[in-house]
Order: sequence, then structure tokens, then C-alpha cells
Amino acid sequence: MDTTLRDGEQTTGVSFNEEEKLAMAGLLIEEVKVDRIEVASARVSDGEFAAVKRITEWAKKRNCLEKIEVLGFVDGDISLKWIHDAGAKVINLLTKGSLKHVQGQLHKTPEEHMADVQKLVKTAGKMDMLVNVYLEDWSNGMISSPEYVYFVIGELQKMNVKRIMLPDTLGVLNPDQTFQFCTDMVTRFPDVHFDFHAHNDYDMAVANVFSSLKTGIKGIHTTVNGLGERAGNAPLASVIGILNDHLKLENKLNESNITKVSKVVEQLSGLRIPENQPITGYNVFTQCSGIHADGDSKDNLYFNNLMPERFGRNRKYALGKTSGKANIKKNLEELGIELDAEAMKKVTQRVIALGDRKEMVTIEDLPFIISDVLKSSSVKDAIKIRNYNLSLAHDLRPLASISLEINGKRYDETAVGDGQYDAFMKALWRIYNKLKKVHPVLVDYWVSIPPGGKTDALVETMITWDYKGVEIKSRGLSADQTEAAIEATIKVLNVIEEGTLTRQADWKEKMAK
Repeated sequence: MDTTLRDGEQTTGVSFNEEEKLAMAGLLIEEVKVDRIEVASARVSDGEFAAVKRITEWAKKRNCLEKIEVLGFVDGDISLKWIHDAGAKVINLLTKGSLKHVQGQLHKTPEEHMADVQKLVKTAGKMDMLVNVYLEDWSNGMISSPEYVYFVIGELQKMNVKRIMLPDTLGVLNPDQTFQFCTDMVTRFPDVHFDFHAHNDYDMAVANVFSSLKTGIKGIHTTVNGLGERAGNAPLASVIGILNDHLKLENKLNESNITKVSKVVEQLSGLRIPENQPITGYNVFTQCSGIHADGDSKDNLYFNNLMPERFGRNRKYALGKTSGKANIKKNLEELGIELDAEAMKKVTQRVIALGDRKEMVTIEDLPFIISDVLKSSSVKDAIKIRNYNLSLAHDLRPLASISLEINGKRYDETAVGDGQYDAFMKALWRIYNKLKKVHPVLVDYWVSIPPGGKTDALVETMITWDYKGVEIKSRGLSADQTEAAIEATIKVLNVIEEGTLTRQADWKEKMAK
């Protein structure tokens, strides 16, 4: 059960509107094929109600309404009516899983709390709704008041409850405790369908999921990219990996689409995926060491079962101070460039030198490095900006006038846009359209500004492009954000003009076949 749209939205600073929730619900159910999704908490807001209604209407048309779940509370029939009126049929009822919570927060006895729960479950049955139960703070309940936990589950077994969900609400468990407590649950109550809900406060959420599954726990809760309150929840991608590779547990999840949904959630949440995030991080399928690249070339010596193609990714070989000839050779093969031994040595030395200066070297930098190092004509500055003027005025749309030189011929164009860079790009693509030239499509735009409050600091702009199915990155460095973006743009256009990217696209198509 994925709870990105409910628990994931409790991440500080994250809020999804109804269109975004509907889009992510569709991706999770139809693309990744999760079994269930928890989409909201009852009684939060009118906007939340509208979002749930949109999702339930969508799910009803696709005969998957029972996959849509909403968190509700022991509040008589208030949550039940809210969820019912929103079109949902499943309530995930939040009850107290520790004696400390029931006494300290509700100021009730265990028997009184269970009597309230029983009334709500009976009312849900009359409304033709299914009930799952969260035992909030269950992990601390098992540590400090296990007899209370046993009592609660025993009472819930007498009610019409489909699943009992065991949350490590404060993320306090380690894998040994998780295994011990979950074993206790499935042994003591063999007829109950238990879910385990991990939090990542000690960076052990995935390890605890692993331990819980070994005991016979039947359900696991995840979020995309590990979103969630405080340190977050167990990431969906990592759980897919351990399900398929370590535990070999049967599931319906489509791992090939996990990267797609991960990027969508990254964009909608505004929280970037860490570059070293397992499976979905940008660099996790990038080999940095030259020794590793050499081993991969000879017999895939540094591959593991997490092959990037499983997740819609490709393996890459980083360029930097730890790069050897093997890394550079792998990248040159992708670009369709061949160098003799002496040229390869010189280029390798330059890449290492750049890495020592902490400069990031990308595959798109290689033709320029080759041209600079070998003083060859392999890469020409075929496209140049002769001049540009960017105008920004209050209450007027930004205006860009540019003068571009392509293979020695000058082209001028003017355009307005929603920002200075947008106006520049519109003018640039007008020239390309007149010449019937194919241009790359901007996929991602990332600006990095050093901290410290210096307004004259250098700004790095990193732009991700798609050119005929090939993903490329270019960067620009300037004291002005727009100038840095323009520098990155002209750089990638020169690489395309030189033809290496066309060869890369052809190579990618050939490998796919």
C-alpha cells in the first residue's frame, strides 16, 4: 500500500493539489501497479475532500474503488461520513497502539477506547464501508505495554476489520526488534492480515521492512522517494528491490515504471531526489572508478542484480579524477568517437586534472575537451551568439532580440516570453524552425547558487535536454543566472551541430534493437 498522497504529503513544505493527486494516483495504480493507495486524511480541508472525490470517481470508472483508502479517526461517524460523501469505501481507522497514547491523549481506559472503535466499525458496516485499523505508536506499545497491544488486537478480531496495520510511528525500531515484534504478532494472531508501516528516523525503514517480511507480514506501506513526516517512510523503489531480489516474494509491482513515477513526484513535491538515492538517484547507475569500467568492459565484473534497464535507466561512466582510460573509452563509444593511444592519454590527463579542481565533467564535455587538448577540428564552434539584448520591464512581457551565427551565416530574431530566458529560447527556436533544424527539448532546469548572501557569486545552471531520445546535460557558469542558462544552451547546440549526439541517438536505437 503506497501512502505518498497521505503520509508522504506530511513532508514539511509538501502539498499536492487535486489535479496532482489524481495524476499520481493514476501512475501508482496503472503504471507501477501498487495494490492499494492511501490518498488523504479525513476532515483536513475542502480541497482535500475535492481531491478524494476526483480520485474515487476516477477509480470507480476503472473498477478499482476498493484500492482507494482514506485515513479516518475515532470520532463517532464524522470521519465515516466525510469519507463516504467523498466516494470512498475504505477507511484506515487510526486507533491507539500503546497504553501511553490511550491514557495520555484520550484519557480513557483500553476498554472504553475499544468500545468507541466497535461502535464506529458497526456504523461503517451499515454504510457498506471496509475498515482497516492503524495501531498508532504500535512499536512503543510493544516495547512498553505489550499486554495492551494483545488486548486491542484480540478485541479487533471480534469486529469486522479487514487489516490491522502496525506502524513504527516514531521510527524507533531496529531490524532485530522489528523481527521479534512482528514474529510475535503473526504467531499469536495467525488469522490476522497484518501490514507494517515503517518510518526512517534512524535510517532503518527499509531494513525494518525486510525484517518484517521475513516473519510473514502480508502488507507493506511505502512512499515514492521516501517522502513522509520527519525523516520520511520506506521508499517504494527500495522495497521493490528487496521484494524481487532478496526475498523473492511474489508481487504485481511494475519496476520498469518506478523511475517515471519517482521523477513525477520529485517535480510535484519540489523535493529533489538525492543523487545517490538507491535505484532512482541520478548517479546510482554511474561507475566512477576507472577500474570498475575496465572490469565491466571485460566481463561485467562490477554489475549486480540491480541492472538499470530493469528500472528504465541506463548505465553511465563518470568522468573525474578517478576516471581511467576505460571510463573515457566507454563515453567515447557512446558518442561514436575513436582516439589513438596517445590522444586517449592526453584526454585522460585533462579529465583527471579537471576532477582535481572539483569541476564536474560530463559526456557532453568530451568533444570540447578533445578539441582543446588535441587542438583538432573535431568540434567546431559552429553556433555562436553574436549579440543578444534582454529587456525586462514592470507590467510588460520580457523581450529578447538575438543575433545568431550558424556555420558563418547570421540570423536575427526577436520574441517575447514569460521570462528572459523563455524569450531568448523562443527567439532561438524561431531561427531553428525557419531553418527546419531539429532542436533539443528542455526536460529539467536546475540553478545552483552558493550560500552566503553574495549577490555577485557565480551561478551554475544545469539543464537536462532530450534530443531524439538521448538525455544530455549541459551547464553554464556566470554571475547572471540567465547568462549561465544561455551558455549551457549554446554549448549543447554545438555538440548537436557537431554530430556526436546524432551518432549517440543512432547508437541507442541500435542497442535497443
